[in-house]
Amino acid sequence: MEYLILFLPLIGSIISGFFGKTIGDRLSQLITCILVSISALLSLFIFFKVVSSGYEHNAIIATWINSGSLNVNWSIKVDALSAVMLVVVTLVSSLVHIYSVGYMSHDPHKPRFMSYLSLFTFAMLTLVTSDNFLQLFFGWEGVGLCSYFLIGFWYKKETANAAAIKAFIVNRVGDFGFALGIFLIFYIFGTVNYDEVFLKIPEIIDQKINFLSFEFNTIDLICLLLFIGAMGKSAQFLLHTWLPDAMEGPTPVSALIHAATMVTAGVFLVVRCSPIYEYSELALSVITLVGMTTAFFAATVALVQTDIKKIIAYSTCSQLGYMFFAAGVGAYNVAMFHLFTHAFFKALLFLGSGSVIHSFKDEQDVTKMGGGCLENYLTLMH
Repeated sequence: MEYLILFLPLIGSIISGFFGKTIGDRLSQLITCILVSISALLSLFIFFKVVSSGYEHNAIIATWINSGSLNVNWSIKVDALSAVMLVVVTLVSSLVHIYSVGYMSHDPHKPRFMSYLSLFTFAMLTLVTSDNFLQLFFGWEGVGLCSYFLIGFWYKKETANAAAIKAFIVNRVGDFGFALGIFLIFYIFGTVNYDEVFLKIPEIIDQKINFLSFEFNTIDLICLLLFIGAMGKSAQFLLHTWLPDAMEGPTPVSALIHAATMVTAGVFLVVRCSPIYEYSELALSVITLVGMTTAFFAATVALVQTDIKKIIAYSTCSQLGYMFFAAGVGAYNVAMFHLFTHAFFKALLFLGSGSVIHSFKDEQDVTKMGGGCLENYLTLMH
């Protein structure tokens, strides 16, 4: 069952991407929607098993790397945290797939779009079901690549190309810190598997390490480097600039990537690594401060925006700040609860804004929608 949840979206992506022209638009849409929807139903069943009977399972797909002390499996880890994320990712993705059938009905490249959506879903599922940092990093980079494809989907539009490149480059800044964190974990512990790393953390509480001519506590440095990656992916203060510009992509992309799934990967990373963060008071203080700053800053910026999608984008930044704030004060369950609820209401807000934009003939300026709304609508119609 776990294998189906992970690989059905990938199968849909391959069919739609490579055989879309052969089987036609309608069949491409149908296949991708059905396969992701099946994945969502299976995720709900797994979630029910986890909640009702405490089900946990680590399904090994294959041995990925076995070189010296580096032994990494490609696996599907199911526990309470990954079960929540499976439901979020697959349910929102299936809703977005179905919505896209109507929203992209006038686009000439429907199979390619559906293929990208399904490929993104596969990459995100790989990320949340990993049992080691290397597989996590693979999924992390996979969703970054798919976001580049999707933001720049309308490649003939210069602003969309610029936004896609900006998102890709800003995320690379965070990913560089994240990669350094994984290198340091392997350097210190000789393994990148979660369980083994978490067990060895108490052994290095007082260990120091020299980094860029400064002496750091090793655990503090690991946590801060991992958090830099989380800041980039979750659009936190200073690395937030890519998210509002990413609204140049089609609205279903905004709903899937920039509200419900990819941007929550940073919060997921911090919660998944909570056994490490609990030993680093400095890192938790930094997370709290950054989360608090982002929550306030992004909300104030949203107040003066006129683009309907950018308003919701800044709102997303602000809500992610709340999640990090909760994680920073040790309320990981609160952070995940807000992540779960936010994913659905924010995705629906984006999908609702897409309907509004379509009804106003692709007009996104909210100042042209209020007050004399009917007159504006009739003017646009003519």
